[in-house]
Amino acid sequence: MLAITLADDSFHRAHHALVMAAGALALGRPVVLFGGGLGVLALCRDWRRLSGSAFDAEIQARGVAGFETLREAVQDLGIELLACESGLRMAACTAADLCDGVTVCGVTRFFERAGDGQMIAV
Repeated sequence: MLAITLADDSFHRAHHALVMAAGALALGRPVVLFGGGLGVLALCRDWRRLSGSAFDAEIQARGVAGFETLREAVQDLGIELLACESGLRMAACTAADLCDGVTVCGVTRFFERAGDGQMIAV
């Protein structure tokens, strides 16, 4: 298990987390990603509230997978997406703002799902 946690609203960090998740999933490794604090914005349908999200068009022009493409890919590969309940409140979001398949929970659920797996904070 690879457990990834996002704690801020950085587009660059969120994009990198999705790249890491895609790589692990492609190798058959299970992945859980937890959006905590403003990191929940990466799990919202409208992820453009992420700081630096305008860079997405630039990276796509350079041949790098865009945010939406990566997020769809990791969902297709079976990632488990968790959004922090208090993070949603911090970001002025609700569960209705999240992508399909995202579970709202507390940090204890994330640790429970991570188990003894490798954990990274991006």
